[in-house]
Amino acid sequence: QVQLVESGGGLVQPGGSLRLSCAASGFTLDDYAIAWFRQTPGKEREGILCITSSDRDIFLLDSVKGRFTISRDKGKNTVYLQMNSLKPEDTAFYYCAAHMYYCSDYAQMYQHWGQGTQVTVSS
Repeated sequence: QVQLVESGGGLVQPGGSLRLSCAASGFTLDDYAIAWFRQTPGKEREGILCITSSDRDIFLLDSVKGRFTISRDKGKNTVYLQMNSLKPEDTAFYYCAAHMYYCSDYAQMYQHWGQGTQVTVSS
């Protein structure tokens, strides 16, 4: 069964850091482009960062440049989102998604999704 599971969310103070994990089962993440999206109530899901199957990083959201990075651990079949210098406006439900061929900022293009993890940035 194909499954993506996010973890690592939580409550953090402004300026703090979190690392989100996206672990896959039932398929190999290496073969896919993996993106992180986030969503807040009443808004559409927005793409943040994507890593291609050839490990090239693509920013989908300018406001996270210099603060967020994406990486892949092939041995663990996991993709990470390292988030530094977090701001209250980063508060959202974060999802990872897998696309068989390429990175896209259109959520509907992705074949597999995780259930998400909540990130709250607040003092």
